[in-house]
Amino acid sequence: MDSVRKLVENHELHSLGKWILLASLVGLVSGVGAILFDVVGQSVTRFTLTQFAGYTPLEAAGEHARFDHVPNSLSPWLLVAVMTIGGLISGVIVYTFAPEAEGHGTDAAIDSFHNKRGKMRARVPLIKTITSAITLGTGGSGGREGPIAQIGAGFGSWLGTTMKLSNRERRIMLAAGMGAGIGAIFRAPLAGAVFAAEILYSDADLEADVLVPAAAASVVAYSVYVQSLPPDIRFIPIFGAALQHNFVSPLELIAYVVLAIVLVIVGMAYVNAFYGTQKLFHQLPIVPHVKPAIGAAMAGLIGIGLLKLYDNNHAVLGVLGTGYGTLQIAVTSATQLGIPLLITVAIAKVVTTSLTIGSGGSGGVFGPSMVIGGCSGAAVGLTFQMFFPDIVTEPEAFAVVGMAGFFAGIARAPISTIIMVRALTGDYGLLLPTMLVSTSTFVMSHNVRLYRKQVPTRMDSMAHRGDFIVDVLEGLQVKDIYQRDRKVTMIPEGMTVEDIVHRLAYSNQHYFPVVNADQKMVGIFSDNDVRAYLYDESLWKLAVARDVMTDNFMSVAPDDDLNTALLRFTSHDLDELPVIDHTRPGVLLGMLRRRETIAAYNQRVMELKRESKEEEDVHVS
Repeated sequence: MDSVRKLVENHELHSLGKWILLASLVGLVSGVGAILFDVVGQSVTRFTLTQFAGYTPLEAAGEHARFDHVPNSLSPWLLVAVMTIGGLISGVIVYTFAPEAEGHGTDAAIDSFHNKRGKMRARVPLIKTITSAITLGTGGSGGREGPIAQIGAGFGSWLGTTMKLSNRERRIMLAAGMGAGIGAIFRAPLAGAVFAAEILYSDADLEADVLVPAAAASVVAYSVYVQSLPPDIRFIPIFGAALQHNFVSPLELIAYVVLAIVLVIVGMAYVNAFYGTQKLFHQLPIVPHVKPAIGAAMAGLIGIGLLKLYDNNHAVLGVLGTGYGTLQIAVTSATQLGIPLLITVAIAKVVTTSLTIGSGGSGGVFGPSMVIGGCSGAAVGLTFQMFFPDIVTEPEAFAVVGMAGFFAGIARAPISTIIMVRALTGDYGLLLPTMLVSTSTFVMSHNVRLYRKQVPTRMDSMAHRGDFIVDVLEGLQVKDIYQRDRKVTMIPEGMTVEDIVHRLAYSNQHYFPVVNADQKMVGIFSDNDVRAYLYDESLWKLAVARDVMTDNFMSVAPDDDLNTALLRFTSHDLDELPVIDHTRPGVLLGMLRRRETIAAYNQRVMELKRESKEEEDVHVS
């Protein structure tokens, strides 16, 4: 890393060039990390679930199985046993070496960006890789995006620290790493870049500075990751290249609005169940190391119970693992599953994910959200097809739109989710209904947040606290603050120190402007400057104001903003600044005090908060 830092310094790689270089390094590591995570996860599945329980999870059409399927009969109780042991191993590793690696990794990366100056412990990505691979590989219900996002974010943070970047630059590297991981594992580089900029905030806001570095990192990570895949599936979407649904009639939009309402209700249930389960497990009076095992066991029992209920239909086991195999059927042939099974999978996936991740298991929440939204959408589509077959001809289209709309609402990320689902499915014929449903769920889910570490806007982020101060100060001017009617004692430049001392004795001023015969200000001194002459009375009649003053003084004009004034206060550690009329050089208008500037800032902040609260109340009502 020293050689990279010297390259940046010696060749003056500033701004865009520097970001491209550093982001490419982050993308390279993120791509390799995605490969390792995929290999380790599938290895765990092959030598645990498949080997001992006889269960190989269904896969999406575009996923690459790195091991041959081994035909074995499923042993339900061994499935539960494998999941329990996997949860135990994951919990022991996490809570022994890196407790912050528990749960879904995206929230941890968001928290680091806003509240920890972009810093993450170097061991977190490694621990997250191992424990998430174990959790998902043994059948735990979760997604891949959280671990991969944390892997990329962790390296970005480490690189920023090693390169001695500023806090701001380290935050950008962390976010770029998060986007690179997403872009690689889902083979969606554009979505990864936008996701990194959008997922940090719960309102309609973006971290614009992240976009270009995240795009560069995502492209590199994606290019590295796809090299590990066979050429025939290297560039096809995860759910295959055969999804080509069409938007047929404007009347369908009514059904899609109903879908949006359903997704909002399911989303609220998902978020409440997830954090409610997390709270219950935190309150359990046992060591945290074993809690993921309990959650995994309960999720496994739900899985085998549903398997018995649906006569060994393996599609219902989409409630375990990533669930992408079941989702593949929902987006290609929803009638094969039927409304009851689709609703069951959607509801049960909420519960099994809450148990797996909420108990402290390691995994992401994006993947389960796709399954929940897709199955809910397919169920809604089939229902409308029963009553309006001429209008709703493709219920599978509702599954695709449901995937995007569900996550857009609860993750507060409509733009990146629309791009992500398009990349996952390759289905671009549903852009209009996808935009309608995603924006609708985003608006209606205003108070629902899957990622609790998000902040509403940049104004609320510690990462932009300084920007906010500047914005407020730049909105105020000196002429609005300084008191014009305050009497200022001015000292003629020829006044002796003896007369100055007597003048100070009857004044509360600390700074004294010095003026010439034309009453133009030529300098200034403070009462501290006069004290240097008090111990030598022989100078009292000899020294005059011109000897005491400094003629190289700082001043402000009435039209200057308060940010300019505050910079001048702090640069010379001053408490007052003369206000000079810029149209009449040297004419003193008054004095601006530092405490007046700070008071004006505080008052403006309170006004902004009150205005924001009033706007929010109007929005809610």
